[in-house]
Parts: sequence; C-alpha cells; structure tokens
Amino acid sequence: MYSGSGFSDWEIGDITVIINNGVYHLFHLIIPNHDYIAHAVSRDGISWKRTKNALFVGEPGEWDDDMLWTMHVCEVGDRFEMYYTGLKRKDRGVISRIGLAESPDLLTWTKNTRNIFPIAPKGIYYETVATNPRTWLSFRDPFRFEYKGEVYLLVASRVLAGPVSRRGCVGMVRLTDTDYELMPPLFNPLVYDDIECPCVFELEGKFYLIGSIREDIKVRYWVADDFFSEYRCFHADVLLPQGNYAARIVQDGEHLLIYNFFYAYGRIDALRVLPPPKELATGPAGRLVLKSYYRWEQKVIKQIGQAAMGRPRPLFGNQSANLKAGEDSWTLGSRSGYEIFCIERPSPAFIWEGELSVEGLGKFGLVFDMDDDGNGYFVSFNRINGEVKMRTWGFNPVNNRENFVFKDLQSSFYMVSNPNSFHFRLLRYGHYIELSVDDEVRLTLIDYAYSFQNIGLYTASSTVTLSNAQLKVLSEPEEEYGSQEEEV
Repeated sequence: MYSGSGFSDWEIGDITVIINNGVYHLFHLIIPNHDYIAHAVSRDGISWKRTKNALFVGEPGEWDDDMLWTMHVCEVGDRFEMYYTGLKRKDRGVISRIGLAESPDLLTWTKNTRNIFPIAPKGIYYETVATNPRTWLSFRDPFRFEYKGEVYLLVASRVLAGPVSRRGCVGMVRLTDTDYELMPPLFNPLVYDDIECPCVFELEGKFYLIGSIREDIKVRYWVADDFFSEYRCFHADVLLPQGNYAARIVQDGEHLLIYNFFYAYGRIDALRVLPPPKELATGPAGRLVLKSYYRWEQKVIKQIGQAAMGRPRPLFGNQSANLKAGEDSWTLGSRSGYEIFCIERPSPAFIWEGELSVEGLGKFGLVFDMDDDGNGYFVSFNRINGEVKMRTWGFNPVNNRENFVFKDLQSSFYMVSNPNSFHFRLLRYGHYIELSVDDEVRLTLIDYAYSFQNIGLYTASSTVTLSNAQLKVLSEPEEEYGSQEEEV
C-alpha cells in the first residue's frame, strides 16, 4: 500500500498509474494544497516509494498558478503526455481548465505552451463562469482516449440547463495537433452533481465508462455497444464500494487493472491510502466484475491445508454449540445464540479461502483479527438477499454508557447463484482487507481498528461446514508511507 502522509494524513488526491518497462508509475495530487503533482514508483504495483515530483503550480500570473487538480498520464509515440487540471489565483480558483505537460522519461516534465492550451469551455455545451449557478466551474479531470484514429479528452463537466445538482456529465473534447473542438457530452445521466475522474475503456467488445460520485463516495459504471452509443446502467451499477474513489484504469499485459485511493474511516478529511489494484473482467449480460490482483499469488511463501490448521476452539462456551472437525472439513453451529470458532492465524499477511455450506435460516459469517473476548472484524453473509457486510464489533473501554463498538465499514450486494454454498477468499495484507465471493471481489477497504491473532467463523441458529480450506502466508508488507526515494 501507499500513503503520502506527512504533516497531514490525507495528502493523497486523485491518481493516475502508467506502466513502463516493468515499472509502475503513480502520479497523484497533494491535498489540501494542490501545489504539485507527486510521483511514486513500484516494482509490484502494491508497495510504492516516492521519486522526483512531476509538476508544480505555475509562476504568478500563469494560468495554473493557484492549484493543480486531476491528471491523466499516457504514452504517445516516443514520449509521455500528462493532461492536467489547473486553477488560477486571479480567478480565485473557481475556474478549472485543462493543460498539457510532456516528458521523454516520466521523470522530467515540461509544460506545453501551444496556443490551444489551456482548454476551457466556451458555453456551447457546458457551463461557463457566466452560466454557472454554483459559482465554481467544473471543467476538469481529463482522460485521453483514442478512437478510430481520433484523439478525445473526457472531462468532468456540467451541462448548461437542468436542476443545479443534476447537471454533472462526461464532457468531451476532440484534439488535433493545432486545435480543439468542444463536442456534446459523451454521457449526461441527469442525476449527479458531478461525474469525477471519468474514464472509458473497451473490454470484450463493449465500451465501459466509469466515474466517481461525490454523493455517496462510490465508483459507478455504465456500458455501451460503441464509444459514441448510449451508455446504460445496470440495476447494480456500483463498481467499487463506498470509500473507494477517483478510480482510473491501466493495462498490465493481459490484465486490465483499476486503481483508486481509499478514504479511511469514511471521512474525506481523514487518512487516504492507495490500496492494491483489482482486475476488471466481464460477467453475465456484460456487467463488470472485480477480480483479485494476479500478483497476490506471487507473494505466497507458504500454504497450509485445512488438516494442518488445528482444531477450532469456541470462544463463548455456548451450551447449544457443536463442532465436528475432520481433516478436510469442519462442521460447526449453534442452535441458540452466538458462538465463534477460532484458530490462530499463521501471519498478519495471509489469504484464507475455502468452501462454505450453510444449513438453517440463522446467521453466519467470518471473523478475523479477533481476540479471545470476541473483539475484531465480522463479515456477515446474507445469502437470501445477496448482501455481504463487514463491521468492527467489540468492547469500547472509553465510554461506559456505550461500552461497545458496532460499526459497519462496508457492504456490497450481489446476485446469489447458490444460497447454500459458495467459495470465499479473505485477504489481509497490512491494513488492507479484501473479500471475494465466488471469485469476485465484493469488499475492498483499509482499516486500522484491530490486529489480534484469531480467525474463524461465527454461527447463530445455523450450521456451517467449511471444506477444502487453505491458508496462504504472504510475504510481509512494506511500510505504507512512501517517503523513501527509489532509483528508476
């Protein structure tokens, strides 16, 4: 993982990632000053170290002398281009424009001062200063995309008419070497205040558009048959659950990766961290699904089969609980009340996976990073309604009037193929948590609440069988504060 924290814990802003000669390059904003674009590098796409800063605000009087906002870095011919958002002090920072910087090596950047930059709206399709009821202008977050020999920029912008809080659209600019043309919005859903960090890509013959939504801090997506076709949503259109934001994609060989930053503790002014990427694939009816990053298997240093995990032990001594532990399966349950059955994790960094089968109409789920009093993380499965939820649950010693912790961290809905049996995969790496159900990532978050030794399952008026389980020990994570310089 990676956090750019210094004096402030929430320095990481919007991001872009590009891979060159096997090295992953991360560029990101510095919050809250927005005075430069930082650069970090990685050999595995997970652990990062800072290197030479890429771009700084302009000199007084220049069009970008106030702040730098979202950027997109891409390879074009024998050079690299960075399209970025700039603000000007004379405008009091309320007008965003699009500029360009160029580099031969991703390390040294020169701002392009051709006549067509910076690019600003002209009032043809999008709000301008004169037609902007919010008093601050969205024309930002560029994303470069080539289609049939033409070059386009997608831009987070707003249409000229409609309810003020629903004008957010994905604007579009066509670029040539000597000019630019404002085009009608690629997508105008008539529902959001802004569609931030728009991004488009082709996958399995369909075109997918993703955007980050400020209203609920989620990443959503839409699909079309062609780049210029109508973009449609699915009934479940959340690609990354709450807390994940500013997502952008990058091609990594045969793998299409999605990166984003994460708001820890659910607050935009709290710690921001760059989680490991996920992979994008398509599912039934062309919906997008998240897959776990392929490099996790490369970090496995030891595998432990279920027979070698030891016998689970109950924590609460529930008299109605029962346990039958064989070599390749455990069957455990409780007729009344809760019981938690635990083993000791082999390492703080691990993958735990297996097949879960459930009988009865009661509750069940996973626990991890738990102490012997039942303080830790709980993952609940609602197999009837297709919901998985993660929460912190335990004792609160600082408030005797509310001496419990019970906080939902993240939830996700999905289609249930078999309500009685499924495959789970729980990944814990540093403070990163990832849960897959039937090989699709459903929860992805970072949390710092617990780090105890127990992992296991809980039941309440249900019987659960865990079979064919494995524990995979991962190499230790590196420090997430990326302050050390790396040679590239």
